[in-house]
Amino acid sequence: MGSIGSTSGRDVLVEVRNLKMHFPVTKGVLFRRHVADVKAVDDVSFTIGKGEVLGLVGESGCGKTTIARCILKLVTPTGGTIMFDGVDTDDLDKRGTINFRRRVQAIFQDPYSSLNPRMKVRDIVGEPIFVHSKRPNSAAISGRVSELLNVCGLPRGLAGRYPHEMSGGQRQRVGIARALALNPDFVVCDEAVSALDVSIQAQIINLLEDLRDEFGLTYLFIGHDLSVIRHLCDRVAVMYLGKLVEIADSDELFDNPRHPYTRALLSAVPVPDPEVEQAREHQILPGEVPSPLNPPSGCVFHPRCGLAIEQCRMDLPALREIRPQHWVACPLAGN
Repeated sequence: MGSIGSTSGRDVLVEVRNLKMHFPVTKGVLFRRHVADVKAVDDVSFTIGKGEVLGLVGESGCGKTTIARCILKLVTPTGGTIMFDGVDTDDLDKRGTINFRRRVQAIFQDPYSSLNPRMKVRDIVGEPIFVHSKRPNSAAISGRVSELLNVCGLPRGLAGRYPHEMSGGQRQRVGIARALALNPDFVVCDEAVSALDVSIQAQIINLLEDLRDEFGLTYLFIGHDLSVIRHLCDRVAVMYLGKLVEIADSDELFDNPRHPYTRALLSAVPVPDPEVEQAREHQILPGEVPSPLNPPSGCVFHPRCGLAIEQCRMDLPALREIRPQHWVACPLAGN
């Protein structure tokens, strides 16, 4: 399973093996009985190469953010292994965990709620440097903050402002500057542009691309906007109800989707040309997304799939490589 979604020609930085994150559901006040589990992430495996951008897509509630939280060590997975630069993150001691915190950072969805409203920009960006410095030096931290603001396209005068005194795009740039403060290797972008206006989104995406090239960053980019995903990401992984259903190079996945859910997802993306949009076929999925409390047997997508056969209802399909670097969890996806 470790080879699923591996990149050719790149050293692996992050490897997720058979990751599971089940949240227990209890009943009763005094005697808390374990009655069920919410299977937010269920047996997911993929890798991210150094310098690569992996896009993670799927509808709300499919487990994308939960995977990010597991990789960031914000929650402890129910099962599976997360390797970072060849080391199991569960085996890290105190010093190793501190080093891991330096090398792995996050950019969050809402640039307002992710910034402390009582702190000025210089303190927000400088706090990680202060916390991780053995001998904090105010002048050195101030210089580093000015450098980071300049790199992220912000004037130095913003250092004395509070988050509410800036626009949404400026706040997100502050969040990016904070993420870069410790020279990380890997950055998790959790819906990093979805809360911004379209024009500001383009600026932030271009900034993320420039930073990747300048600092050799590796991204896990979680998003809903498939046009943004195609533009920014080298590979794309598609999730449905806690399962990884397809993963491939970006152009390959958009041009040749093989899983029925991926096809339905891409058919929902509007085309700018009205005539083309009116003429093309849309795949409308019947029903609703099943509850992760009680997922369907076999393939979790089969209740909404128009191509499902009896095997889909009985057997859980494994990811298989139908073309080089193109993995699909569907028995009907041909070679």
